[in-house]
Parts: sequence; structure tokens; C-alpha cells
Amino acid sequence: MRIENNGLNSQASVADSGRSGANGASSAAVETNGNGAGIRNGSGKLEGGSTASSFTMLAPPTPKPSYFGHDREEITRIVIQSLVDLGYHRAAGVLEEESEYTLESPEVSEFRDAVLQGQWNKAEELLFGLEINKDADVNALLFYMRQQKFLELLEVADVSKALHVLRTELTPLNQSVEKLHSLSSLMMCISADDLKARAEWDGAAGLSRQQLLSELSSNSSSNCPLVLTDSDVFCAIESISASVMIPEHRLASLLHQVKQNQLSKCLYHNTANSPSLYTDHHCDRNQFPLSTVEILTDHKDEVWFVQFSNDGTRLATGSKDYTVIIWDLEVISLVVASKDFQPIHHLKEHTGAITYLRWSPDDSKLLSCSQDKQAKLWDTTAGGCIKTMGAHTDWVSSCAWAPDGQTFVTGSVDREMILWNLYGESIHRWTGARVYDLVVTADGTRLAAVCTQMKLHVYNFVTREKEYERDLGGVSTCISVSKDSRYILLNMGAGVQELRLLNIETGADVRHFSGTKQEEFVVRNCFGGADENFVVSGSEDSNVYVWRKENGALVEVLPGHSGIVNCVAWNPTNPYMFASAGDDRNVRIWSKAPQPQLKGKMKGVCSQSHKRDPGCLPESSKQLGLIFVPLSLLTSNLFYNTF
Repeated sequence: MRIENNGLNSQASVADSGRSGANGASSAAVETNGNGAGIRNGSGKLEGGSTASSFTMLAPPTPKPSYFGHDREEITRIVIQSLVDLGYHRAAGVLEEESEYTLESPEVSEFRDAVLQGQWNKAEELLFGLEINKDADVNALLFYMRQQKFLELLEVADVSKALHVLRTELTPLNQSVEKLHSLSSLMMCISADDLKARAEWDGAAGLSRQQLLSELSSNSSSNCPLVLTDSDVFCAIESISASVMIPEHRLASLLHQVKQNQLSKCLYHNTANSPSLYTDHHCDRNQFPLSTVEILTDHKDEVWFVQFSNDGTRLATGSKDYTVIIWDLEVISLVVASKDFQPIHHLKEHTGAITYLRWSPDDSKLLSCSQDKQAKLWDTTAGGCIKTMGAHTDWVSSCAWAPDGQTFVTGSVDREMILWNLYGESIHRWTGARVYDLVVTADGTRLAAVCTQMKLHVYNFVTREKEYERDLGGVSTCISVSKDSRYILLNMGAGVQELRLLNIETGADVRHFSGTKQEEFVVRNCFGGADENFVVSGSEDSNVYVWRKENGALVEVLPGHSGIVNCVAWNPTNPYMFASAGDDRNVRIWSKAPQPQLKGKMKGVCSQSHKRDPGCLPESSKQLGLIFVPLSLLTSNLFYNTF
């Protein structure tokens, strides 16, 4: 399909909710003197078990060796914290006693208890007795603590005291006016539940105090979300010294960083399972979907669109031949030993090329868009047309479902996007943009569209108001949205020829993906793989391009088509399968390379010559409705949907 002429060529949760002295502080707290020697409450331990006053001159402690190049004290204290996190309190106490290192001082334990018990005046007094990083904004730390105090007062409906805190304790700290306005707006909440929902805060009895401690002890420079508003962000960066109060769950955080580093270097990582700590992580290239395992050839002209159903059991393809075909991926024919993908419906009521397809959230319906200026709603079980939407005055370019499946949006180059209900009635219209593609986020909060005027338009899907628009500096022909509703992916055409990952909240660029070729035709992309680890796109050079989403690294360039690759789609339930559609009239199914056939027979497994004969199945398998398949079929969706 040709582009129109535009004048261009976290961390883990609290493990031990029952403890009162969080972070593993034992009752026999020990301070350290910086050289690794333990000093309990100002006394030094002497030979024979006696103690001496802190004024007594002690012999210099014997330095302890490092732990494989790491500071022994740091390692030991982190292990003590982790033992408490895991619930091994006695082991933590034994380690403290034997190592003479303690997790934290009595002053830190007292501060922690004050925060956890909501003793805010005491907590502020104790805060100034702790070692604060020299670059820390003390007013910001106080604001964070007093904000918690303010919210807790509102939770118990003590509005007058909350107002007093806002005016006399929070305002003088000279934080941003926007933060103060956000807090003051919460005073209008009608109930505690309303407050928690609007502030995204779980209350004094929840984890909010623990989270406050985590932020106060954090030395991370990453953005830490504040529970006030969607747009307000605060982070206690470089606050209380980490050597004084170790950040919560430090070992878990370090292990997470190790895993993420290994995953970022694993080009073919394609599983949602967390890698083992026992060995260094590496994924085999042979386990990645690099091979064409099926070619669907039923269309009589260029195939412009392809999409898997949400449950991964069916595939819809749309063509320039005016037809939509729905394929069944799950049922293997037991009569004809040919394709594993069987066409179950040919939908032929359009009088123009099919430009776009979208399955409803429950897969019971399918939307199709066409150059005949119509969109049609189909019953995917019976294969009949339910409704025809004919309000557009030019070809319909795109469509998207609301997450509840009760409404949908169609876009057209006639400068309109129309919101419809299931009865085919128009509910709302957005005008002004000649739309190439549009999406609705999975959380139902936003509608985003790209147009022929080289702009991105983002709307609040609830209020239907425009949030922002952005000049893209080139024509974008495709927009995809991530499952977490945080990112959008754009194909950029002539003059740019790349894919862009954008933050949907701000419209800012996050990452670029280069290599694909696109000058004058519509080419589409998608997210894919386990956890949407990959970005995939068609291309005008007849190849399929696959990148790592996290770092933009090009994973593979896959040849196979003999014309432009117009569209790609990854199976949402099978990380080892995706499809591509091209001008060569073919749809290619990509998966792992077929494994060599086993010679001879194994008990309970059919031979290759009888692979589609139900009579060769074990009796118990017939009763359970199971079908055994040879290794050559293990790349199909039938196998991988079981995991």
C-alpha cells in the first residue's frame, strides 16, 4: 500500500511483614568503627570477654581480609539484612555475633521504628542525628516525611490538622508550587478510599511507611514515583548515607541488577522466566524463531495486514484481493496431511483492498477496514458480517478496540476518527487529522494516532480531549502500543527510515531502531516475544527486521519474501512464533527451526507416516483428547501454548 504524496520523497516486596524492627536490626545492635571492629554501645570487646570504657586506649584492630575483592563489612551486613528478609532471624543473630558486624546502629533502629509507628516529630529529631549525604536536599527529605504525615491526617478525616501541616510545615520548605497544589487538591477527597485512589497511596496501615523508609535510604539516581499524581515525581536521591542505613532488600536489588545486565547482553533472550543464579545466562540462537515453518498462499494479491487473535489460536490476514481470511492454528487436520494452518473463513463482502484488521478483546469479533470507505464488524465463529460502518468519506486506514470490547474507533484519511458502539452507532468524532494508524492503550486511558501531516496526536480516551501533539519530522505509517501502555512504536518513512520508541506520557524519544528500508509504501511494526523483549518490522527490501527493545541492537535480518514486507505480527501467547505478510501474496509463519526426526518408534508416539492418524494414539490420550505430534511440529503454537 503506497504512502500518500506529502511533498516528501522493582524491587521485591517486604519479605517479613511480621517483624517490628524492619531491615533486620537485632536487639543487640553493634556499631562499627570504620576498620571492621565491632563496638557495642561505646564499649570495645577485650580478650577474656571483659569490656573497657570508650576512653580506654585500645590496640589497633587487626584488619580483616576482603571477600574476593569486596569489602568484608559491606558483604556481611548485606547478608545479615538478607537473612532477616528471608526470615532466618536466628542465623542473622549468629552472624552478627560471630562477625562482630551489626546491620545498623541503635539510632538508626530508633529512627526506623519512629517512622513505622508514625511518630513524625520524633522521626524528624532523629533524622538530624543520622549521617546525611552532603549532596542531599534536607528540605526535600522533610517534605517527603511531612507529606506522609499530611496524608495520614486526611485518611482519618482530621482536615484541620492536615491543613495546619500543609500551611506551617510543608509550605515553608520551599518545594514546588505544583506539589503543594497537588497536596491541597487531596483535601477535597470525600473518603479515605477516594484519597487512596487519587493519591495512589495505600494508607498508614499499608506499605506506605515502608516505602517512605526505602526512599529515604535510597542512593539510586533513578526516578522514584511519588504517590501524589500521575505527573508529579519525587526521589530522595543521595539521602541518608547507605553505610548508616542500608537500602531495603539490598541483596535482592544487586541480584536483580546482575540478572538485568546478563539479559541485556543476551541477544536472543525470549522467555519471561527469570534466569538462574547458578550459571551465567545465555540463550541459544536455535531457540529463536528464525525459520519459515509455514507459507500461506491462499490470497490472490498483495497481503497488506496480518494479526493473531488475542488467545493465539487464530490468524487473520487481509489482502489487496478484497478478502479477509481467518486461519485456525490450533486444529491440525486429521484428513489431509498438508498445512497445519487451516483457513476456516473467507470474508468477501468488501469491494476494496483490506487495509487493517483488529480482533476484539474476547476474539469473538473482528474489525476490517478497506479502501472501499467502509469498516465491517464480523462474527469470527460464524464468519458473518454483523455491521457495516459507512460514515467515512475516504478509505478507512485503521481501527482499534476499547479494552472493554464495547466500543471501537476507526480512522480515515478523510480527517476523521469515529468512536462506535457495537450497534454501529457513532458516539464521538475527532476531526482534523488524515490518519494513517491509531491505537488505544491497554489501560483504556489514551488514544494515539499518526497522520499524513507528519504528526503524533495523543488524546485522553476517557475525556476525549487532546493531551498533546508532536511534530515527528517525517511521515509515520504505523503506531503500536506496548502492553503496559507506557510506550508507542512508530515506523518512520521517507527521509528518516527508522523505528522510534516513544514515551506516551510525554511524547519524548526513548530509543531508535535503524536498518529497515521505507520510502514510499506503508510498512508496519509490532512488539513481540516474551515480555515484549523485541521490536519487529517489515521493510521495502523484502526482509523482516528484529531488534532488542531494551537496547536497540539488531538481532536478525530475515530474508524469505520476494516483495515488500508490509506487516508483521507476533503471536501474543507463543513467544516462538510470528507472521509476516508481503507483496508476494504470501504470509510466512516464523518459528524455531524444525528438529531432526527421531528414527524408529517410541512408545506413545506416532510414526511420521501416521502423524495425522488418530488411530495411532494411545487409548488414554484419546479419552483425554490429546494429540501427540512429531518433533517437526513442536515449533507450532499447539506445543508452545502448553507452557
